[in-house]
Amino acid sequence: MADTAARRKRINRLKKIILGSIVLAIIIPVMISVFLGYKVNLLSRNIEELEIRLSEAQSAESQKDVGVFATAYVEESPREVAPEEVVKAEPAPVTDQTEGKRVYLTFDDGPSSNTAEILDILKAYDVKATFFVIGKTDEASKALYQRIVEEGHTLGMHSYSHKYEEIYASEEAFAADLQNLQEYLYEVTGVWPRYYRFPGGSSNKVSKADMHRLIAFLDEKDITYFDWNIASGDAVSGYISKDAIVKNCTRSIGTYNDSMILLHDAAEKDTTVEALPEIIAAIRMKGDFTFLPISDETPKVQHVKGNNEISNIKNES
Repeated sequence: MADTAARRKRINRLKKIILGSIVLAIIIPVMISVFLGYKVNLLSRNIEELEIRLSEAQSAESQKDVGVFATAYVEESPREVAPEEVVKAEPAPVTDQTEGKRVYLTFDDGPSSNTAEILDILKAYDVKATFFVIGKTDEASKALYQRIVEEGHTLGMHSYSHKYEEIYASEEAFAADLQNLQEYLYEVTGVWPRYYRFPGGSSNKVSKADMHRLIAFLDEKDITYFDWNIASGDAVSGYISKDAIVKNCTRSIGTYNDSMILLHDAAEKDTTVEALPEIIAAIRMKGDFTFLPISDETPKVQHVKGNNEISNIKNES
C-alpha cells in the first residue's frame, strides 16, 4: 500500500510538472509575441517620424559636389517690355473661392519619365495640379511642359539647373537662373510662368545669398513663391513606400483650410506615382475637399516672409 501511494504521488507530481511545462510553453511565446508586437509598433511610429524629418532635411540639403557657376545674367527680359502679350498667353485662372477646404497637389523636380503617368492619373481623376519644373531641353520634356499647360495644370518654376551651389551662389546667380527658366518655358509653351518654389524651400539653410533679398527680387518681378504645409516624404534619397507617402499626405489634411502638398515627379519617384490615386481617393473620402491648381487667388503658403518674419505654416484662412 505504501508503495502504491508513493507511486501515485510521483505520478501526480509528474503530471503537474508536465502540465506546468505545457502552460509555460504556451504563455511564454504569447508574452514574447505581445512584447515584440509592441516593439514593432513603436518602431513603425519612429520610422514614420524619421521619414518626415528626413524629407524636411532633404529638401534643405544642397548637392555636395561644388561646380562652377556658368549662367549668364541678362539685365532686361524682352518679355518684360510687352506684358500685354504675356497676359494673353496665361491660361484662364481657376477660382479658389470654393466651399469647404482646398487641396493643392504640387510636383517638384520634373518633368521626367514619371510625369506622363502622373498626368494620366490626374486626368482620370479630373484633378488639376501644379508642376514646379526645372529646365530640360530634350524633346520629351518639351512635350510634357506643353501637356501640363494644355491640360489645365499650373506651370511653376523650380530653378533651371536645380544645382544649389549655383543657384544660391549670389543674388545675380539666382536672378540669372530664374530668368533662364522663365524665358525658356515661355518659348516652349507660350505661357509666362509667375509662380516659384525655391529649391529646398524658402527656409533652406544653404543659400549664400540672403533669402529675404531673393524674395524681394521675386516681388519686383511679380513672381509669387509657394512652400508647403504637408510633406509627402518622397524627398528622401532612399526608398519610401507607397503606403508611407499616402499616410503622410492624408493624416493631417483636415488641419488646414488650404493644404499645399509637396510631392516629386523625378524619374526615381515610382512609389509617388503608385501612391497618387490612393491619395486623391483618400482625401475625397475624408469630406468636402476641392483640388485646385495654384492661381493668383491661392492663399500664400510660405515658410519665410520678405520682412524677416516667419509666417504661419498652417496658413489657416
